[in-house]
Amino acid sequence: MRHRDFIAFIFPSVVAMILFIAIPIVSVVVQSLYVEHDRVLIEVENCGPFGCTTETRVDAEATAEMKAEQPLGKFNGLGTYFNRAHLAVDELKAIFADNDGFGDIVAQIYNLPFYKALSFTLVYTFLVTPLCMIFGFLIALGVNAIPKVVKGPVIFLSLLPYIVTPLIGSLILFWMINSDGVIGASLQYIFNDPELSLKASPVLMWMVLIIYGTWHMAPFCFVVFYAGLQTLPTDTLESAMIDGANRWERIRYVVIPHLVPLATFVGLVLLMDNFRVFEPIVGFSSEAHATSLSWAIYNDLSGQVDQLYGSAAATSVLTMIGVLIILTPVLIRTWRDFSRRAR
Repeated sequence: MRHRDFIAFIFPSVVAMILFIAIPIVSVVVQSLYVEHDRVLIEVENCGPFGCTTETRVDAEATAEMKAEQPLGKFNGLGTYFNRAHLAVDELKAIFADNDGFGDIVAQIYNLPFYKALSFTLVYTFLVTPLCMIFGFLIALGVNAIPKVVKGPVIFLSLLPYIVTPLIGSLILFWMINSDGVIGASLQYIFNDPELSLKASPVLMWMVLIIYGTWHMAPFCFVVFYAGLQTLPTDTLESAMIDGANRWERIRYVVIPHLVPLATFVGLVLLMDNFRVFEPIVGFSSEAHATSLSWAIYNDLSGQVDQLYGSAAATSVLTMIGVLIILTPVLIRTWRDFSRRAR
């Protein structure tokens, strides 16, 4: 291919990547270096028939002038990354300097907002991702083995959890586990405890969120693996059967190696998607027991008084760094496999 043709072919993609990926990322990084302006307070004296009182108010005009002069806010450098709401460097130094027991250190670190969100995000990501892949693979094997007459309805029912909007699905399950919902009421009846509530326990709430995440994302894995099963070489399967391989041996030595490239792709997508978990936390109203990095960004931007753009931008940058760290081992392994095959 000539250089001119190659440039013409790739130019639209490069422009789109610059406009919709590079520029937004740069803008977020720049915004993370600034914080909101301090409010200008003035004292106003109000006099009435019963005397005068002094009231402190925000000088809206002076505040507006500062915002007009510095629309990004006040420059803070990396201070936002190191404050208590994020990496909490000073707080961590104080915690480790106290030289408490390991359990106390972990508990104190967990109480810091960023690390509380990060802990649930990591647990959710590294549990939901393999569970989705395992259940998706098992569903694909089961659907591939059933008669063609019922395959259509079964595939449709298997895809329903993925078709439902995540927020709507989490709200439905939230209503079911409520004290007057079918699951919550059943558990209260089984354990004969009218005060039993899944929403009152952090551990149970984490379990519910992980179960929901697996239920919602497993159909995606099922679709990809089921499509991969349709490309399985029949000659290899027939040879394995002739050699006396049972069903488990055929799956282990023929099916799984054939689906490894697809599994890598599915794993990458799930890692990125699960690390940005957000909708279930809102749907289950689990902020008291479980928060995520994406929820922290939403919380900064949904303030009743001020939107903390600098704080949200810093959390966004840390989230992107976290995604890169998680994906790096998978990408390195994929590159090694590609290089080995290229030889």
